[in-house]
Amino acid sequence: MPIPKLGTVAYKIKRSATGLGLFADEPVKRGTWIIEYVGKVVTGKAVDAQAGKYLFETSRYRMINGNARSNTARYINHSCKPNCEVEIIGGRVFIKAIKRIETGDEFTYDYGKEYVDEYIKPHGCRCVSCRTAPKKK
Repeated sequence: MPIPKLGTVAYKIKRSATGLGLFADEPVKRGTWIIEYVGKVVTGKAVDAQAGKYLFETSRYRMINGNARSNTARYINHSCKPNCEVEIIGGRVFIKAIKRIETGDEFTYDYGKEYVDEYIKPHGCRCVSCRTAPKKK
């Protein structure tokens, strides 16, 4: 698959229920490429030495450390019912809208079972769908 052409999607970083989040500043059509997750590429044995919440695994022996604030995509939060998805193309990470996103909506994607189990479950998921779901008795 060719490297996607990123559009000029307008967005803002602002407060969300889970800290800071990335929000649409205009309507976004389904299928629109929004942003690339960028950072220092870590390979080989250095992968095991890395730690942190902003590591994005692109293969078994390669990660992107996106902890720098210049990586705007790091502000996209987890959701159990996301409006975006991640695609890894040529070792790069791109985020694409999987449904129409309205102005003011937060961009979200599913972080995956391993991340959710390690970082989110211990504190409880605070995504919109989990916060608004009826409580189980």
